[in-house]
Amino acid sequence: MAQISENNRRIVLASRPEGAPTEENFRLEESLKPVPKEGEILLRSIYLSLDPYMRGRMSDAPSYADPVEIDAVMVGATVCQVEESRHPDYQTGDWVLAYTGWQDYAVSNGADLTIIGKGKKPEHPSYALGIMGMPGFTAYVGLLDIGQPKQGDTLVVAAATGPVGATVGQIGKLKGCRVVGVAGGSEKCTYAKDVLGFDVCLDHKAPDFREQLKEACPNGIDIYFESVGGKVFDAVLPRLNIGARIPVCGLISRYNATELPDGPDRLSLLMGNVLVKRIKIQGFIIFDYYEKRYEAFAKDMSEWLGGGLIKYREQIVEGLESAPNAFIGLLEGQNFGKLVIQVDKEL
Repeated sequence: MAQISENNRRIVLASRPEGAPTEENFRLEESLKPVPKEGEILLRSIYLSLDPYMRGRMSDAPSYADPVEIDAVMVGATVCQVEESRHPDYQTGDWVLAYTGWQDYAVSNGADLTIIGKGKKPEHPSYALGIMGMPGFTAYVGLLDIGQPKQGDTLVVAAATGPVGATVGQIGKLKGCRVVGVAGGSEKCTYAKDVLGFDVCLDHKAPDFREQLKEACPNGIDIYFESVGGKVFDAVLPRLNIGARIPVCGLISRYNATELPDGPDRLSLLMGNVLVKRIKIQGFIIFDYYEKRYEAFAKDMSEWLGGGLIKYREQIVEGLESAPNAFIGLLEGQNFGKLVIQVDKEL
């Protein structure tokens, strides 16, 4: 059994970033480990998910969710074990999916938890933060409900080796699409083709990226799964077919921006294409779909994983103190696969 600390380490938002976050925007604190009351449980964080949406929560600009307050714990999904229970439905050692953020310990009344291991460890507990969690569900709903893939469609996927993009591309192949991935660097592109089964993967850093995309999509683009924006979208827009669909789950190229980019009137260019080509663009927030779609997702994804039809890659970084630097790297595209912090060892 791992050594249990009497202190609770927490990483809080020290200041709001201007542009790209720096380590100075975070602060590591220590406080006493919380004590559960009657009807509560003490959760010990084992895995912490790092995701691009957290950059938006560091800002106080209006959004779909409240910002993290200054001096408050950074938000984030966690896989935890129950260290102490005063709740009838939970026992010490149970594994749960929680949203306790960047800290070692938290107390819960159980209402906001999902049990993923009752009395025993799940086979892959961290998968609840990735392929079986929010990123996998985002890929599933965005592609199937909004992208509506058909046999023979050309699907272009930004951030193709990230946890969302990799899953989008593989589901697209299962649905009969020709899949063109976009990633950063030859290693990621090789992985997308050789392991994930994409038909083509292009390095967006290549000086002739636009020309490569045109050659890779001789029949145009029917679905573009958007999570990046910027120069990738600029290259995709002219290639979109009549009736193309664009699910939008993020715009990572804009998360650190402090002003609009230089260049042509992108809005007029975009809207002209939307009108003439009858393009469907739909942003979505995955929390809106859990009630009506999660059960189908969990069933399908479990079957695909069990049958070896979906491949999944994690990048696990040790130590809560590593979270700020790892998160900064995530926004710069340095991760390879789903980025997870291993906060502690299991009980």
